[in-house]
Amino acid sequence: MYTEWRDPHFFPEVVYSPERTAMIKSFPFDRHWVHAKKGGKIEDIAEVTIPVCSTLDEKWTDYSVNFIKKMAKSDKPFLLYHGTRGAHFDNYPNEKFLGKSPSKYPYKDVMIELDANLGRIVDTLKETGQLENTLIIIASDNGPEMETWPDCGYTPFRGSKGTTWEGGMRVPCIVYWKGMIEPGRISDGLFDLSDIYNTSISLAGAKSKLPRDRFIDGIDQTSFLLSDNGTSNRRVVYYWLQDTFSGTRIAEFKAMEAAEQDVMTDVSSPGGFSGETLTYTYARMYNLFLDPKESHSYFVRKTPYLGIFNGAKLTHLETYKKYRSNTLFK
Repeated sequence: MYTEWRDPHFFPEVVYSPERTAMIKSFPFDRHWVHAKKGGKIEDIAEVTIPVCSTLDEKWTDYSVNFIKKMAKSDKPFLLYHGTRGAHFDNYPNEKFLGKSPSKYPYKDVMIELDANLGRIVDTLKETGQLENTLIIIASDNGPEMETWPDCGYTPFRGSKGTTWEGGMRVPCIVYWKGMIEPGRISDGLFDLSDIYNTSISLAGAKSKLPRDRFIDGIDQTSFLLSDNGTSNRRVVYYWLQDTFSGTRIAEFKAMEAAEQDVMTDVSSPGGFSGETLTYTYARMYNLFLDPKESHSYFVRKTPYLGIFNGAKLTHLETYKKYRSNTLFK
Protein backbone atom coordinates (compact mmCIF):
# COMPACT_ATOMS: atom_id res chain seq x y z
CA MET A 1 0.00 0.00 0.00
CA TYR A 2 3.04 2.27 0.33
CA THR A 3 3.55 1.96 -3.40
CA GLU A 4 0.03 2.23 -4.81
CA TRP A 5 0.16 6.01 -5.27
CA ARG A 6 3.26 5.52 -7.45
CA ASP A 7 1.45 3.26 -9.93
CA PRO A 8 -0.07 5.14 -12.90
CA HIS A 9 -2.56 2.32 -13.44
CA PHE A 10 -4.21 3.00 -10.07
CA PHE A 11 -3.27 6.62 -9.33
CA PRO A 12 -2.81 8.48 -12.61
CA GLU A 13 -4.17 11.64 -10.95
CA VAL A 14 -1.15 11.57 -8.59
CA VAL A 15 1.59 10.18 -10.83
CA TYR A 16 0.93 12.73 -13.58
CA SER A 17 0.49 15.64 -11.18
CA PRO A 18 3.70 17.08 -9.68
CA GLU A 19 1.62 18.97 -7.11
CA ARG A 20 -0.21 15.87 -5.87
CA THR A 21 2.97 13.82 -5.88
CA ALA A 22 4.57 16.49 -3.70
CA MET A 23 1.52 16.43 -1.43
CA ILE A 24 1.79 12.65 -0.91
CA LYS A 25 5.53 12.90 -0.28
CA SER A 26 4.88 15.53 2.38
CA PHE A 27 2.72 13.16 4.45
CA PRO A 28 4.47 12.32 7.76
CA PHE A 29 5.20 8.62 7.45
CA ASP A 30 8.33 6.56 6.90
CA ARG A 31 8.39 5.16 3.36
CA HIS A 32 11.30 2.84 4.05
CA TRP A 33 11.85 -0.84 4.56
CA VAL A 34 13.48 -0.76 7.99
CA HIS A 35 15.50 -2.99 10.28
CA ALA A 36 15.67 -2.79 14.04
CA LYS A 37 16.59 -4.75 17.15
CA LYS A 38 15.08 -4.47 20.60
CA GLY A 39 16.57 -1.45 22.30
CA GLY A 40 18.33 -0.35 19.13
CA LYS A 41 17.77 2.33 16.55
CA ILE A 42 15.55 1.93 13.48
CA GLU A 43 17.68 1.67 10.35
CA ASP A 44 16.24 2.69 6.99
CA ILE A 45 17.25 0.05 4.42
CA ALA A 46 15.58 1.36 1.25
CA GLU A 47 12.65 3.50 0.19
CA VAL A 48 9.78 1.24 -0.86
CA THR A 49 9.45 2.07 -4.53
CA ILE A 50 7.80 -0.35 -6.96
CA PRO A 51 11.15 -1.90 -8.05
CA VAL A 52 12.13 -2.34 -4.39
CA CYS A 53 8.70 -3.79 -3.63
CA SER A 54 9.30 -6.58 -6.15
CA THR A 55 12.43 -7.70 -4.26
CA LEU A 56 11.16 -7.53 -0.67
CA ASP A 57 9.98 -11.14 -0.35
CA GLU A 58 13.28 -12.46 -1.65
CA LYS A 59 15.27 -10.25 0.73
CA TRP A 60 13.05 -11.08 3.71
CA THR A 61 13.46 -14.78 2.94
CA ASP A 62 17.23 -14.22 2.89
CA TYR A 63 16.90 -12.74 6.37
CA SER A 64 14.83 -15.67 7.66
CA VAL A 65 17.24 -18.20 6.16
CA ASN A 66 20.19 -16.47 7.84
CA PHE A 67 18.29 -16.32 11.13
CA ILE A 68 17.57 -20.07 11.01
CA LYS A 69 21.25 -20.79 10.30
CA LYS A 70 22.27 -18.62 13.24
CA MET A 71 19.83 -20.33 15.61
CA ALA A 72 21.18 -23.76 14.59
CA LYS A 73 24.30 -22.84 16.54
CA SER A 74 22.30 -21.98 19.66
CA ASP A 75 20.63 -24.19 22.25
CA LYS A 76 17.79 -21.68 22.68
CA PRO A 77 14.34 -22.25 21.15
CA PHE A 78 13.16 -19.66 18.65
CA LEU A 79 10.03 -18.14 17.17
CA LEU A 80 10.28 -16.92 13.60
CA TYR A 81 7.31 -14.95 12.33
CA HIS A 82 7.83 -14.68 8.58
CA GLY A 83 5.33 -12.20 7.19
CA THR A 84 5.22 -11.76 3.44
CA ARG A 85 4.66 -8.68 1.33
CA GLY A 86 3.21 -10.76 -1.49
CA ALA A 87 -0.47 -11.66 -1.91
CA HIS A 88 -1.64 -8.27 -0.63
CA PHE A 89 -2.48 -5.60 -3.14
CA ASP A 90 -0.74 -4.50 -5.28
CA ASN A 91 1.43 -7.35 -6.49
CA TYR A 92 4.76 -6.88 -8.25
CA PRO A 93 6.42 -10.29 -8.65
CA ASN A 94 10.15 -10.71 -8.52
CA GLU A 95 11.44 -10.76 -12.11
CA LYS A 96 12.40 -14.42 -11.63
CA PHE A 97 8.70 -15.31 -11.36
CA LEU A 98 7.11 -13.03 -13.94
CA GLY A 99 4.65 -15.05 -16.02
CA LYS A 100 5.39 -18.30 -14.19
CA SER A 101 1.80 -18.96 -13.16
CA PRO A 102 -0.76 -20.51 -15.56
CA SER A 103 -2.77 -17.27 -15.54
CA LYS A 104 0.30 -15.05 -16.12
CA TYR A 105 -1.30 -12.59 -13.69
CA PRO A 106 0.88 -10.79 -11.09
CA TYR A 107 -1.08 -12.03 -8.06
CA LYS A 108 -0.76 -15.65 -9.20
CA ASP A 109 2.91 -15.18 -10.08
CA VAL A 110 3.49 -13.90 -6.54
CA MET A 111 1.84 -17.04 -5.12
CA ILE A 112 4.37 -19.13 -7.05
CA GLU A 113 7.14 -16.92 -5.62
CA LEU A 114 5.88 -17.30 -2.04
CA ASP A 115 5.73 -21.07 -2.44
CA ALA A 116 9.35 -21.09 -3.61
CA ASN A 117 10.39 -18.91 -0.66
CA LEU A 118 8.68 -21.24 1.78
CA GLY A 119 10.60 -24.08 0.17
CA ARG A 120 13.85 -22.25 0.87
CA ILE A 121 12.94 -21.85 4.54
CA VAL A 122 11.98 -25.51 4.96
CA ASP A 123 15.13 -26.63 3.12
CA THR A 124 17.23 -24.51 5.49
CA LEU A 125 15.60 -26.12 8.53
CA LYS A 126 16.40 -29.52 7.02
CA GLU A 127 19.98 -28.64 6.12
CA THR A 128 20.68 -27.31 9.62
CA GLY A 129 19.14 -30.34 11.35
CA GLN A 130 16.24 -28.40 12.86
CA LEU A 131 13.31 -29.59 10.74
CA GLU A 132 12.24 -32.43 13.03
CA ASN A 133 12.17 -30.07 15.98
CA THR A 134 10.23 -27.25 14.36
CA LEU A 135 6.47 -26.71 14.16
CA ILE A 136 5.57 -24.86 10.95
CA ILE A 137 2.21 -23.07 10.63
CA ILE A 138 1.09 -21.40 7.40
CA ALA A 139 -2.06 -19.30 7.44
CA SER A 140 -3.65 -16.05 6.33
CA ASP A 141 -5.08 -13.39 8.62
CA ASN A 142 -8.34 -12.86 6.73
CA GLY A 143 -10.16 -13.62 3.53
CA PRO A 144 -9.52 -11.78 0.26
CA GLU A 145 -10.23 -8.09 -0.18
CA MET A 146 -12.66 -8.08 -3.07
CA GLU A 147 -12.46 -4.33 -3.69
CA THR A 148 -8.99 -4.94 -5.08
CA TRP A 149 -9.80 -8.20 -6.88
CA PRO A 150 -8.00 -9.98 -8.46
CA ASP A 151 -5.00 -8.72 -6.49
CA CYS A 152 -6.05 -10.26 -3.19
CA GLY A 153 -7.33 -13.62 -4.31
CA TYR A 154 -10.78 -15.16 -4.37
CA THR A 155 -13.02 -17.08 -1.99
CA PRO A 156 -15.67 -19.72 -2.67
CA PHE A 157 -17.58 -18.52 0.39
CA ARG A 158 -19.95 -15.62 1.01
CA GLY A 159 -18.44 -12.23 1.74
CA SER A 160 -14.80 -11.16 1.96
CA LYS A 161 -12.36 -9.25 4.13
CA GLY A 162 -14.24 -6.73 6.25
CA THR A 163 -17.21 -9.04 6.87
CA THR A 164 -18.04 -11.77 9.35
CA TRP A 165 -19.35 -14.02 6.59
CA GLU A 166 -17.19 -17.07 6.03
CA GLY A 167 -15.44 -15.43 3.07
CA GLY A 168 -13.98 -12.84 5.42
CA MET A 169 -13.15 -15.10 8.34
CA ARG A 170 -12.34 -18.60 7.09
CA VAL A 171 -8.81 -19.07 5.79
CA PRO A 172 -6.60 -22.03 4.84
CA CYS A 173 -4.22 -23.28 7.52
CA ILE A 174 -1.44 -25.83 7.02
CA VAL A 175 0.41 -27.24 10.03
CA TYR A 176 3.58 -29.30 9.51
CA TRP A 177 5.85 -31.06 11.97
CA LYS A 178 7.98 -33.86 10.54
CA GLY A 179 7.56 -37.12 12.40
CA MET A 180 4.97 -35.63 14.76
CA ILE A 181 1.92 -34.72 12.65
CA GLU A 182 0.50 -37.34 10.32
CA PRO A 183 0.90 -36.08 6.70
CA GLY A 184 -2.17 -35.62 4.54
CA ARG A 185 -4.68 -35.14 7.33
CA ILE A 186 -7.65 -32.92 6.47
CA SER A 187 -9.87 -31.62 9.24
CA ASP A 188 -12.85 -29.32 9.53
CA GLY A 189 -12.27 -28.90 13.27
CA LEU A 190 -12.46 -25.34 14.58
CA PHE A 191 -9.07 -23.64 14.98
CA ASP A 192 -8.58 -19.94 15.67
CA LEU A 193 -5.37 -18.03 15.02
CA SER A 194 -5.32 -17.16 18.73
CA ASP A 195 -4.93 -20.89 19.46
CA ILE A 196 -1.38 -20.78 18.07
CA TYR A 197 -0.24 -18.95 21.20
CA ASN A 198 -1.63 -21.43 23.73
CA THR A 199 -0.54 -24.43 21.67
CA SER A 200 3.03 -23.11 21.38
CA ILE A 201 3.18 -22.39 25.12
CA SER A 202 2.00 -25.93 25.83
CA LEU A 203 4.54 -27.53 23.48
CA ALA A 204 7.28 -25.47 25.10
CA GLY A 205 6.28 -26.82 28.54
CA ALA A 206 5.57 -23.31 29.78
CA LYS A 207 1.82 -23.35 30.55
CA SER A 208 2.56 -22.17 34.09
CA LYS A 209 3.90 -18.93 32.62
CA LEU A 210 0.61 -17.91 30.99
CA PRO A 211 -0.42 -14.45 32.23
CA ARG A 212 -3.16 -14.43 34.86
CA ASP A 213 -4.04 -10.73 34.74
CA ARG A 214 -5.85 -10.83 31.38
CA PHE A 215 -8.22 -13.02 29.42
CA ILE A 216 -6.52 -15.40 27.00
CA ASP A 217 -8.66 -16.06 23.92
CA GLY A 218 -6.60 -19.00 22.68
CA ILE A 219 -7.10 -22.70 23.40
CA ASP A 220 -4.43 -25.39 23.62
CA GLN A 221 -4.80 -27.49 20.46
CA THR A 222 -1.78 -29.77 21.01
CA SER A 223 -3.82 -32.99 21.14
CA PHE A 224 -5.75 -31.95 18.02
CA LEU A 225 -2.54 -31.56 16.03
CA LEU A 226 -0.49 -34.47 17.35
CA SER A 227 -3.09 -37.23 17.55
CA ASP A 228 -3.63 -39.03 14.23
CA ASN A 229 -7.38 -38.83 14.80
CA GLY A 230 -7.37 -35.75 16.99
CA THR A 231 -10.43 -33.56 17.35
CA SER A 232 -10.49 -29.84 18.02
CA ASN A 233 -10.56 -28.61 21.61
CA ARG A 234 -12.32 -25.43 20.49
CA ARG A 235 -16.08 -25.57 20.94
CA VAL A 236 -17.03 -22.02 19.95
CA VAL A 237 -15.91 -19.30 17.56
CA TYR A 238 -17.16 -15.76 18.21
CA TYR A 239 -17.53 -13.20 15.43
CA TRP A 240 -17.11 -9.47 15.94
CA LEU A 241 -17.78 -6.84 13.26
CA GLN A 242 -15.61 -4.07 14.64
CA ASP A 243 -17.37 -3.19 17.94
CA THR A 244 -20.62 -5.03 17.15
CA PHE A 245 -21.12 -8.63 18.27
CA SER A 246 -21.99 -10.46 15.10
CA GLY A 247 -22.39 -14.17 15.69
CA THR A 248 -21.46 -17.51 17.17
CA ARG A 249 -20.38 -20.78 15.62
CA ILE A 250 -20.69 -24.17 17.31
CA ALA A 251 -19.90 -27.30 15.28
CA GLU A 252 -21.45 -26.93 11.83
CA PHE A 253 -23.96 -24.28 12.93
CA LYS A 254 -23.45 -20.53 12.81
CA ALA A 255 -25.91 -18.05 14.31
CA MET A 256 -25.68 -14.46 13.04
CA GLU A 257 -27.19 -11.52 14.92
CA ALA A 258 -25.61 -8.75 12.86
CA ALA A 259 -23.68 -8.71 9.61
CA GLU A 260 -22.61 -6.52 6.77
CA GLN A 261 -25.26 -6.35 4.09
CA ASP A 262 -23.88 -7.56 0.81
CA VAL A 263 -25.35 -8.04 -2.63
CA MET A 264 -25.37 -11.65 -3.79
CA THR A 265 -25.12 -11.81 -7.57
CA ASP A 266 -23.99 -14.36 -10.12
CA VAL A 267 -20.63 -12.59 -10.39
CA SER A 268 -19.33 -11.75 -6.92
CA SER A 269 -20.08 -9.79 -3.79
CA PRO A 270 -19.02 -6.13 -3.94
CA GLY A 271 -16.47 -6.48 -1.16
CA GLY A 272 -16.30 -6.40 2.61
CA PHE A 273 -15.70 -2.67 2.91
CA SER A 274 -18.57 -1.71 0.61
CA GLY A 275 -21.74 -2.49 2.58
CA GLU A 276 -23.46 -1.46 5.78
CA THR A 277 -24.02 -3.25 9.08
CA LEU A 278 -27.49 -4.70 9.66
CA THR A 279 -28.81 -6.03 12.96
CA TYR A 280 -31.29 -8.83 12.38
CA THR A 281 -34.67 -8.82 14.11
CA TYR A 282 -34.37 -12.59 14.39
CA ALA A 283 -31.11 -14.48 14.26
CA ARG A 284 -29.96 -16.07 11.04
CA MET A 285 -28.74 -19.64 11.41
CA TYR A 286 -26.75 -21.53 8.81
CA ASN A 287 -25.51 -25.11 8.54
CA LEU A 288 -22.04 -24.55 7.10
CA PHE A 289 -21.66 -28.20 6.11
CA LEU A 290 -24.78 -28.01 3.95
CA ASP A 291 -24.63 -24.34 3.05
CA PRO A 292 -21.08 -22.93 3.15
CA LYS A 293 -22.22 -19.90 1.15
CA GLU A 294 -24.63 -18.92 3.98
CA SER A 295 -27.52 -18.40 1.59
CA HIS A 296 -30.32 -20.30 3.40
CA SER A 297 -31.18 -19.40 6.99
CA TYR A 298 -33.25 -22.02 8.72
CA PHE A 299 -33.39 -20.44 12.15
CA VAL A 300 -37.06 -21.47 12.56
CA ARG A 301 -36.10 -25.13 12.18
CA LYS A 302 -33.36 -24.93 14.81
CA THR A 303 -34.94 -22.95 17.65
CA PRO A 304 -34.13 -25.74 20.19
CA TYR A 305 -30.46 -24.76 19.77
CA LEU A 306 -31.03 -21.15 20.85
CA GLY A 307 -30.33 -21.88 24.50
CA ILE A 308 -26.94 -23.37 23.60
CA PHE A 309 -25.96 -20.42 21.40
CA ASN A 310 -27.26 -17.77 23.81
CA GLY A 311 -25.48 -19.45 26.71
CA ALA A 312 -22.18 -19.41 24.81
CA LYS A 313 -22.67 -15.76 23.85
CA LEU A 314 -23.45 -14.67 27.43
CA THR A 315 -20.42 -16.55 28.77
CA HIS A 316 -18.27 -14.73 26.22
CA LEU A 317 -19.69 -11.29 26.97
CA GLU A 318 -19.26 -11.80 30.72
CA THR A 319 -15.50 -11.85 30.18
CA TYR A 320 -15.69 -8.19 29.20
CA LYS A 321 -17.05 -7.34 32.64
CA LYS A 322 -14.16 -8.98 34.43
CA TYR A 323 -11.50 -7.90 31.95
CA ARG A 324 -12.53 -4.37 31.10
CA SER A 325 -11.58 -2.85 27.75
CA ASN A 326 -11.22 0.79 26.84
CA THR A 327 -13.49 0.12 23.88
CA LEU A 328 -17.24 0.41 24.37
CA PHE A 329 -18.83 -2.75 22.97
CA LYS A 330 -22.42 -2.94 21.81
